[in-house]
Amino acid sequence: MFSPDAAIRKGIFAVAMAMLPSVAVYAQNATALHFRDIGQETGLTTVPHSAPVKQYLVEMMGGGVGLFDCDNDGKLDIVTVTDSTVDAYLHSGDLMVTLYRQDTRPNGPVHFTDVTLASGLTTRGWGMGVAIGDFDNDGLPDIYVTGYGHNVLYRNLGGCKFADVTAQQKVSGGGFSVGAAWADYDRDGKLDLFVSRYVDTDLYHLPKPGEKAFEYQGLPMEVPVLNGETDLLFHNVGSSFEEVAQKAGVDNPDKRLGMGVVWGDYDHDGWPDLFVSNDMGPNFLYRNKHDGTFEEDGLISGTALSAEGRSMGNMAADFSDYDRTGALDLVVTRYGYQPMSLYKNQEALGFTDRASAAGLTRASDQLVAWGAGFADFDNSGWPDIFVANGNVSSMVDKLPHDLKYREPIHLYRNQHDGRFDEVATATGLNDGPLHSRRGTAFGDINNDGNVDVVVYNVGGPPSLFLNETKNANHRVLFRLVGTKSNRAAIGARVTVTAGTLVEIDEVRAGGSYLSSNDQRLHFGLGAAPVMKQVKIEWPSGATEELHNVAADNLYTIVEGQGITQTIKLNEPTR
Repeated sequence: MFSPDAAIRKGIFAVAMAMLPSVAVYAQNATALHFRDIGQETGLTTVPHSAPVKQYLVEMMGGGVGLFDCDNDGKLDIVTVTDSTVDAYLHSGDLMVTLYRQDTRPNGPVHFTDVTLASGLTTRGWGMGVAIGDFDNDGLPDIYVTGYGHNVLYRNLGGCKFADVTAQQKVSGGGFSVGAAWADYDRDGKLDLFVSRYVDTDLYHLPKPGEKAFEYQGLPMEVPVLNGETDLLFHNVGSSFEEVAQKAGVDNPDKRLGMGVVWGDYDHDGWPDLFVSNDMGPNFLYRNKHDGTFEEDGLISGTALSAEGRSMGNMAADFSDYDRTGALDLVVTRYGYQPMSLYKNQEALGFTDRASAAGLTRASDQLVAWGAGFADFDNSGWPDIFVANGNVSSMVDKLPHDLKYREPIHLYRNQHDGRFDEVATATGLNDGPLHSRRGTAFGDINNDGNVDVVVYNVGGPPSLFLNETKNANHRVLFRLVGTKSNRAAIGARVTVTAGTLVEIDEVRAGGSYLSSNDQRLHFGLGAAPVMKQVKIEWPSGATEELHNVAADNLYTIVEGQGITQTIKLNEPTR
């Protein structure tokens, strides 16, 4: 979250204007993309309890969001982490999440209702992140919430009703837990859970003005010291979970400051690997060894450090094949004045940072970047990159530099040749007041085949950016259901061949910054009305192929049974 190198934070914006492409070029490239923040009008109005002036790390972190269908009615619902204050936490804390249930009628306007209390999501504490996963394979998505002090596992009882089963399942965790993500790392058909933890801090004994850890560039703010906590891996043994991080080799004995977490089979050997972004230190890339253990290959693979070989203030991460070479690449966001990395997967040769060549390192873009992810927003068949920005405290506005508390969103549109153009403002993403933003979740809110975005705003209700892009491009959604594999098919890989494009993606349960995306896989298909081939590689090891599949539908595919349901996607909103 903070830079380990003071020189990196120097004002380097003097050259920024000379590096900016013209506004005319941005407008021309963005004409087919349009977003509108409909959060307030759709009922996303709950304002989390948070400190008006944030001085301590636990106050500055902000939280994550999740998109999932809590009642299996075919419409996405939204869960957001609820912030808190030091005083509130010391007096039993706040509700850790807010649940918005989508009550939209067919073909009606999108609308949500806050059903948190009625749903039983009433455990108090200080929430940080959310990871959605069906840990008991009953077909109902469950919620894991990370937080300071303790974490919570909510079992879905059906109908958006939940029960706190944390103690029963032995997954409380503790410490300063932040990132979390589900995966079946041993491929036994049951979902396991990894949790990253941040600094070792004690809210009952916080630093005071004048102490070493309580001054940031002259401001009275707690800064992270290199005193972190180990990470956690909860192995699902059926009746409960067993914490096995040390046994598996993912416990982080050096106690680096864990942040974002994402699973992905980067070497395509059929076993999920794990990437962990670390603040002020090298990242981890854990390669799955197929025997319940992992080998840490961050430095060897080229993903531990920046292109210049520096340890950075790493935040979020996401996997995608951005250049359509058939291998999962990796994007990592960072603290201000530190360019993001775009690690191109060269398979046996490891990863190389292509962010500069891709146009992602302009000085004017190096804001304090948190939630991020890949999504094909224009259904061209090529994934774009969305980044939510915002500084740690409003006090930074007093400093004589260009990084401000409330910062604009960035949207990097894929140019299909390895490069991206930043187009956010031209698409409407920065209309209205700016916010200090954190987690992001991507999914199709209104089932029209366009990817929408929910963003966590510090000190305010979340934004819901409805993707109103309308063009002639085709698209498809796949909802996968495992039988021999875990029920939610987490870890399944789908390869789509449409026209001249071959696209890949995997079902994931956690990523970005402390958030969870819609687990239905979305593919933009460009001009292709039919997919020549759809290949599904299930976590169980089984493989299925479908041929000549029509575009513009939502398909449910059950392992071993093929397509069991077809629903026509709505027309995109104009």
